[in-house]
Amino acid sequence: MRRKERAEWVQRRLNQLYPTTPIPLDHDTPFTLLIAVLLSAQCTDKMVNSVTPQLWELADNPQSMSQVSESEILKVIRPLGLAPRKAKSIRELSRILIEKHNGQVPQCFESLEQLPGVGHKTASVVMAQAFGVPAFPVDTHIHRLAQRWGLTNGKNVKQTEADLKRLFPSDVWNKLHLQIIFYGREHCTARGCDGTKCEFCRTLYPGRKKPFVASKA
Repeated sequence: MRRKERAEWVQRRLNQLYPTTPIPLDHDTPFTLLIAVLLSAQCTDKMVNSVTPQLWELADNPQSMSQVSESEILKVIRPLGLAPRKAKSIRELSRILIEKHNGQVPQCFESLEQLPGVGHKTASVVMAQAFGVPAFPVDTHIHRLAQRWGLTNGKNVKQTEADLKRLFPSDVWNKLHLQIIFYGREHCTARGCDGTKCEFCRTLYPGRKKPFVASKA
């Protein structure tokens, strides 16, 4: 298969497997989504969802969160990776949202990426899932899968994101990135599939005999 043919097969099969794409992180507002995505760095969505209900009891909006001490936030999110840094970012970005954005999460990549603890991937998730703006958030897992499936030869997530955006129409980006995540978690995991075992890897590369070594993000 050529790359475009692989992309068409991937999109068609993912639509069959995952016709609906619920957002994995529990949230009610753009602000709670922003915080949940920030917390998900180097941590599973399941772990994030286990601590956010208690965090929302403390505060679920920028005004309230800016009044909560960093130590109180840390006490709640301590089970998560990088908790001290995340607690500081949550309090600081809440203050910035009040001072610079009228207490609202900005609907702009540039403004989001200027917030503490918010990188391009986090901003992309918020833009896609909170505001419906076409985006293709690429984390290390999507980067690895896209390489395994021959959709990119990107050496980093930035190049992989650009390649995926060229391959797929923008009106499917928001759904497709979630579909890839769902399939990866169930079937094409870092340890469970080496590029030769799952349905996608076997179908797209039937002649591949050795484990595929992906470039690190």
